[in-house]
Amino acid sequence: MPIRSVMRQGLKRAVITGGLEFAHLAERVGLMASARGMGAIFTLHHVRPKAPQTFDPNAHLEITPEFLEAAIEHLRDEGYQFVALADMAARLAIARAGERFAAFTLDDGYRNNAVHAQPVFTRHKVPFTVFVAPGLSCKTHGIWWETVTELLRAVPHLEFDFGSGPVTMPLATPFQKQAAYARFARFVHGGADEAAAIERLDTLAKAHGIDPLMITERLVMREPELKSLVLNPLASIGAHTVSHRALSRLGEEEARREMDQSAERIAAITGQRPETFAYPYGDRAAASPREYRLAKELGFRAAVTTEPGTLSARSFDLPTALPRISLNGLYQKPKYVGALASGIPFRLMRR
Repeated sequence: MPIRSVMRQGLKRAVITGGLEFAHLAERVGLMASARGMGAIFTLHHVRPKAPQTFDPNAHLEITPEFLEAAIEHLRDEGYQFVALADMAARLAIARAGERFAAFTLDDGYRNNAVHAQPVFTRHKVPFTVFVAPGLSCKTHGIWWETVTELLRAVPHLEFDFGSGPVTMPLATPFQKQAAYARFARFVHGGADEAAAIERLDTLAKAHGIDPLMITERLVMREPELKSLVLNPLASIGAHTVSHRALSRLGEEEARREMDQSAERIAAITGQRPETFAYPYGDRAAASPREYRLAKELGFRAAVTTEPGTLSARSFDLPTALPRISLNGLYQKPKYVGALASGIPFRLMRR
């Protein structure tokens, strides 16, 4: 099973790479020009110098500061104007023919967003929005995917009951670690109670000497750092729930509380209630029309998913379900930024 899983991942990367190469060439010769639309919202997570790891299941969630700079320069060369997410609707509404806009967003409030990404954005005068989950910044919640990664790096094998009795997972090779990581991810996302699943993972980690909250402490900005960040006129803070759980799996009132309380906590930190919101995980399994409605009722001017796509004048007919384009750490080439911004990969995906 591990070898088969790795082969599938390798095939997927090859297909994506081929698609990006095709989109780059198609964009260069002017094919499918209508797919570009009027702009794009980009998603980032970690921005930091790369530390090579033999087992790195979250490599797609980090890019280097050098790649971020190259991406900005590439987009500027292609004529994009950079705007804050909260201002995107207004800019699109008055855009002249041929104008293009780009907004940068960063999820989860990692400290490296301030240390490594902020100087790049500041140097290029590019606005950016950091989506913060107060449960992380206040160190009351762990980051399960970081916890699992550290746990799998630390031990030669694990025993865990996924629901059908204890199983022992050998972890001697990166292949075995990756298979175990995928199994833990399915456990978190596949059950009825995400919080209970994460609590069991945290208990497992603690039994092996790994403190999930210390990982959060190490990685995520605390409240004083967020206050310092918003002193930068280019920086905005957006809401991202309190606990970073998939909202569609919660009851409506609990989902509303997660959204509203995260905004209230950020208002207490920064002095201003956030105008923007990002759905945790952000795909169709995690954010549904109910959440889009809740975001509107709670007064967010823009709420973003992780569903890929570019923007058109009609995107803001439903401003609480906006698409974003991930700058994926596995594909850090400037030409791929242009290929993604062209919208061609997403047009092909829908065919």
